[in-house]
Amino acid sequence: MPAIETDRSRKIRIPRVVYAISATVFVLGTSEFGIAGLLPEIADDMDVSIPRAGLLISGYALAMVIGAPLLTVLTLRLPRRATAVGALGLFIAGQVVAAVAGDYVLLMAARMVTAAATGAFWAVAAAVVVSVVDPAHRARALALQMGGLTVANLLGVPLGSVIGQQFGWRVTMWTIAAGAVVMTGVLLRVLTPTEQPQAPVSVQTEYDAFRNGRLWLALGTIAVFHAAVIAYFGYLAPVITDVADLSEGMVPTALVLFGLGSLVGVQIGGRLADARPWYTLYLGLGTILIALAVVVVAGGVAAVTLAATFATGVAAFTGAASLNGRIFGLGASAPRLVGAAGASAFNVGATLGPWLGGLVISAGWGYRSPAALGIGLVVAAIAMGVLSQRLDARAATSYRSESSAVAYAEATAR
Repeated sequence: MPAIETDRSRKIRIPRVVYAISATVFVLGTSEFGIAGLLPEIADDMDVSIPRAGLLISGYALAMVIGAPLLTVLTLRLPRRATAVGALGLFIAGQVVAAVAGDYVLLMAARMVTAAATGAFWAVAAAVVVSVVDPAHRARALALQMGGLTVANLLGVPLGSVIGQQFGWRVTMWTIAAGAVVMTGVLLRVLTPTEQPQAPVSVQTEYDAFRNGRLWLALGTIAVFHAAVIAYFGYLAPVITDVADLSEGMVPTALVLFGLGSLVGVQIGGRLADARPWYTLYLGLGTILIALAVVVVAGGVAAVTLAATFATGVAAFTGAASLNGRIFGLGASAPRLVGAAGASAFNVGATLGPWLGGLVISAGWGYRSPAALGIGLVVAAIAMGVLSQRLDARAATSYRSESSAVAYAEATAR
């Protein structure tokens, strides 16, 4: 007698296009975060301070904040395949210019071009991902997409740091550009028009989704949460060398630990966020709070700093899975623009984090100060989460009341 398949025994099948998108995100993530491990080399080459070199992270993030929604609106009526491939082409061009840049201004401009392209790709990629899985597994599929970032932090960023230290940071830029060329070819094969049926897009429908105040609050929570993480991560190299008193060669090791933590976090978040979104969010935020407090208090102990870096990676990607699922749940009618807004929100945080971190460092408070700053930002994110829960409960009560009123009116009309 054949076994009866149940919901519990049935395996969730993720389409291959999601894995291809995740691999592409690996390349883009290596470019976005890899700069953190190259700040000393770039600062020396461009004859700027490390805080000014850190603005390359903020500039990149700011360009994503502006460029992702703008390019998404401009390409909203284009096929997803053409948008994704076009975004990668723009990314490659920006990466090449960055590799040959002769001064800081041109390097910043090139980084901003690649950032805008990355934001556009994130938006269309997220729309593809949510369209090929059922809503009950949306957070898990989005976590798999974000898994490309975890592998970037685990392998791409440390490898880019090693390449940059041994052969120069420009070689790292060239390597990333070559990886983007390869992934463009892969997406041309797997992201075919027959795999992405879509109705004509109404720009007004996409805009209407943003009349929901709870969506804006969720986007704000993403920004504050990510600012806390990047305030610490953006200056991880000097934390390792100046606070923990380790050699420069230990910076890639610290980046690997953050990447390992990210890999664990995306697994935890992907498994928990669909069923228990609030628990998953608070688990991530609480862990970040503890890890940053440990760095502030005991960062001079090398093993403690490395452990806290690992824990921060775990927590960041655990909480992100819940927040990603939430914004697509609240803005289900506008997946591409919500995807762009989500990318922008993460990068508002990525803009504020290094900028604020640079301010507290320049004020003379030392390289532990970005972690202290992050603690305050996490507390703010927790408060925003509590407010969101209350608004959800109020909306649910209002919906039940309206449904009861309609049912009563229909019954009395009979």
